[in-house]
Amino acid sequence: MSGERRLWLARHAAPMVPAGTCYGASDVPADAQATQEAAAALAASLPPALEVLSSPLARCRVLAEALHALRPDLPWRADPRLAEMDFGRWEGRPWDRVARLEFDRWMADFPGWRCGGGECVAQLMARVGAAFEETRRAARGRLWITHAGVVRAARLLARGVPLPREAGDWPGDELAFGAAVCLPLASG
Repeated sequence: MSGERRLWLARHAAPMVPAGTCYGASDVPADAQATQEAAAALAASLPPALEVLSSPLARCRVLAEALHALRPDLPWRADPRLAEMDFGRWEGRPWDRVARLEFDRWMADFPGWRCGGGECVAQLMARVGAAFEETRRAARGRLWITHAGVVRAARLLARGVPLPREAGDWPGDELAFGAAVCLPLASG
């Protein structure tokens, strides 16, 4: 593993919202105890000298702060490219209350439909792709403290897929709240 750069992806702890709620870009808090547990697990498993970037949303920032308190060698900075997808007027609604017609339109044009008038998957992929490319060229490994959608986008990018063509191309494996995964980065 000598010299191999890696991208660590950590998802925030469980948000304090009712189950089944669309909360994408909403700045909702995370469970405090679960955040501390996630920070402790990360602190014990991360190598030294990582650059740490966090989504600017509170549920990620609190994890970055808790990690830094345990590992002062891992200072962090916010990066808006790591924020979750903005679902526009769907934000704060239960997913089962999103109009079926709107959801069907998204599935028919998965990369291009602006969900709830917010972002589309292509926009999410473009901003995450810019952060991914920068990380791939970085001199050392990085940790992103982020969201499920960003983790899925990064997994696609690591496989060389810049944009999913349809919903079935979107990774179905969701990273659990508070969990982390590590991706090797190919040389730039």
